[in-house]
Amino acid sequence: MHADSKKISRELKIARGQLDGILRMVDEDRYCVDISNQLLATLALLKKINQEILREHIRGCVREGLGCSEDNPKVEEALKLLEKLATT
Repeated sequence: MHADSKKISRELKIARGQLDGILRMVDEDRYCVDISNQLLATLALLKKINQEILREHIRGCVREGLGCSEDNPKVEEALKLLEKLATT
């Protein structure tokens, strides 16, 4: 994996902690909207983590597979488009 594995691990542990908290909220029969808000926050974090992994996959594995140079403008253009799609 080309992504910063320590950073990814740290963020995944945060997401796991959020899920544990959500499970407690469900067990405690907390207000549905509060649970939903926590779920949305966790989903946003997981989406961010996935985006980082895919970004680094394209910058590393895909470039190597295609035999592209580090500064290939088409690869960077594709990355920018993917990032725009992820935020919509």
